[in-house]
Amino acid sequence: METINWHDFEKVELRAGTILEVADFPEARKPAYKVKVDFGECGIKWSSAQITKHYTKEELPGRQIAGVINFPKKQIANFMSEFLVTGFADENGDIVLTSIDKKVPNGSKLI
Repeated sequence: METINWHDFEKVELRAGTILEVADFPEARKPAYKVKVDFGECGIKWSSAQITKHYTKEELPGRQIAGVINFPKKQIANFMSEFLVTGFADENGDIVLTSIDKKVPNGSKLI
């Protein structure tokens, strides 16, 4: 593991956002959803998330997640991902979303 300093950590824009919309993403190589998230003052952004094993499309809207919003946009199939959805791999490698214990304002930065 590489050690980073505080200045490096401060560069990461890890922000809270609320999922507004979820759509199927059949063009993705691995099963994924397209998610639309409200990051408050940081705007509304779309991303691809490989979270289909643990979550249905219906249960995700309204849920707060943590996302890295200062990566460059990344093309995934025919779609431009605007942020990184964060999560942890379970024992099978399937992604479990990073959860926020209590509601915080959208756009809040992890400190």
